[in-house]
Amino acid sequence: MKSGRQYSLRSALVHGLLFVLALYFLVPLYVMVVASFKSLDEIIHSSIIALPIVWTTAGWEKAWSSACTGLVCTGIRPYFFETMAILFPAMSAAIVIGALNGYLMSFWRSRSADILFGALIIGSFIPLQLFLIPLAVTMGKLGIFGSTFGLILIHTVYGVPLTTMLYRNFYVSLPAELVKAAIVDGAGVFKIFRSVIVPMSAPITIIAVILVFGGIYNDYIFALTFGETGKRPIMAAVLNIISTQYAVAEHNVNMAAVMISALPTLLIFLVAGKFFVMGLAQGSVKG
Repeated sequence: MKSGRQYSLRSALVHGLLFVLALYFLVPLYVMVVASFKSLDEIIHSSIIALPIVWTTAGWEKAWSSACTGLVCTGIRPYFFETMAILFPAMSAAIVIGALNGYLMSFWRSRSADILFGALIIGSFIPLQLFLIPLAVTMGKLGIFGSTFGLILIHTVYGVPLTTMLYRNFYVSLPAELVKAAIVDGAGVFKIFRSVIVPMSAPITIIAVILVFGGIYNDYIFALTFGETGKRPIMAAVLNIISTQYAVAEHNVNMAAVMISALPTLLIFLVAGKFFVMGLAQGSVKG
């Protein structure tokens, strides 16, 4: 009986702590959502946590199409599409190259495979700031500094170590007999990859998409440093909108801009969150 009471008390404490932590993260989100649907006058004269008296999407419309980023008042719409133009090619390239690397390191091992894998892992944990000057010099000499292609190339290169680690750890958990049987049937290296390995890669691909998508979409350092003036990715634009304020700060527009910029990442986690956990479980069988 005593043990049951102790368990109930412990459970209540754990749930209470989780509730407090949930409030800690959800209250700022609530404030942002509520403020984004208020008029500026209502924000100034009402409580920050009060629901809007009159719900309006004016803040969202201005943040999307006419808010000022510096001297240009086009909202975050062009920056959103510029981000998509960078994100999808870079994400696709990083995932394809990482999958090939992981496949070759798992099933076609050489003496240098472990050394190369270790070097890739070490490289993925080096702080981004250390790469800025070498990247700037290299991109300047290649003539791609400040270009969309330059940002695609940077995100691809920086995403490859992560995707290689994910796919390699997933593929070593697959039975080696699958590849051996395909070799006996006369399949080559890339045909085995295309016909045998890729169809089994859906769980880890979902994880790679979520992680690489979030990393590229939420990037600020590379976007600010190497992005073309007037065509920088969305995170740089959002911060410019917030800092470009004349007279009274338009908090409803600021909150709407932040919410719009957060929606793609939030949606992909909501849609693929279940598969993300499943993929992590399947990819952690072996190291």
